[in-house]
Amino acid sequence: MNNQKQQKPTLTGQRFKTRKRDEKERFDPSQFQESIVQGLNQTGTDLVAVAKFLDASGGKLDYRRYAETLFDILVAGGMLAPGGTLSDDMIRTDYCLFTAQEDLETMQAYAQLLLFLKGFTESERNKLAMLTGILLANGDISASILTSLYNENLVKEGVSAAFAVKLFKSWINEKDINSVATNLRKVGMDNRLMELFPANKRSCEHFSKYFTDAGLKELSDFARNQQTIGARKELQKELQEMMAQGESQKEVKEMKKAGLSEQTMIGIIWTSVMSTVEWNKKEELVTEQAIKHLKQYSSLLKNFTKQGLSELSLLLKIQEYCYDNIHFMKAFQKIVLLLYKVDVLSEEAILKWYTEAHIAKGRSVFLEQMKKFVEWLKNAEEESESEEEEEEAD
Repeated sequence: MNNQKQQKPTLTGQRFKTRKRDEKERFDPSQFQESIVQGLNQTGTDLVAVAKFLDASGGKLDYRRYAETLFDILVAGGMLAPGGTLSDDMIRTDYCLFTAQEDLETMQAYAQLLLFLKGFTESERNKLAMLTGILLANGDISASILTSLYNENLVKEGVSAAFAVKLFKSWINEKDINSVATNLRKVGMDNRLMELFPANKRSCEHFSKYFTDAGLKELSDFARNQQTIGARKELQKELQEMMAQGESQKEVKEMKKAGLSEQTMIGIIWTSVMSTVEWNKKEELVTEQAIKHLKQYSSLLKNFTKQGLSELSLLLKIQEYCYDNIHFMKAFQKIVLLLYKVDVLSEEAILKWYTEAHIAKGRSVFLEQMKKFVEWLKNAEEESESEEEEEEAD
């Protein structure tokens, strides 16, 4: 009998290594901190360079998983131990909020850096947005920090718009929409709110629905008004350039109205027409000059006064212009008479302006100028009605 122990068979051949993506990655905040701190220490105090380093590192390091650790590092310099103290056994960085220079400009720079990051959880971003809104409302930081929200990646992923909702809600709750409007205008951001969305969603309709649904109708209305003002300024500039270059009125008439109402358009047309001339400073000469000039543009004005409200809008613009330009004070009645004769203004619009729709600027002077003409219009209207009644009786 063979007492030798029989060997067990073994498998031979190539061994396959387990792929890293098949292994469950170990949660290691210490290693994450080491990578971030080393990078910060090498980058230095330039916050632009720090932002670039953090943005580049986001492609390799899992910011979402280690969001709390990242926040600790950027604010306090390293991971906080239980009780809120810095862990002595961990490497730390001096390039953080708590070691920064204590002045408003530096704090604003750090605020921009924090808003630039997308590694925080939704809850953390919401808290940061609410705090930022309160600080903005109380004037502790400048609204210029909001430029960080226009980062292409943040906009594309919807982070910017969601952050803005929490921020503006907090801001308006602390103060009001006027505070928002004033501070955005100060830093030239009142016309940039649409940029919170990707280019294919950058419209008044989408903006309005998004923020109205989120309970921020005041902000929606403000943004829509700013867009209208911007479109008006752009159109007026274009019109003035066309008129200065002697473009035909036909081309001006066919211009895209940019979604503006006829009432708005006639105001822009009037301003553009009156801004193309260097007016005489003498009252007796400027009236003659104005009549001659307006005759040339009567067809253009008529094209944008097809509605009664548009005629009233034009009358109010004329009243305001003649009041603001003192040498035009005596020209008001003659301008209105000219525009009546060329069918730009109707008798109905003139009578309505005279009785109830005029504004306070120069009211007594202009009403007195128009008194005889208005009486003539009323008499002509009564005679016309009498003739119609006689015809019906026959």
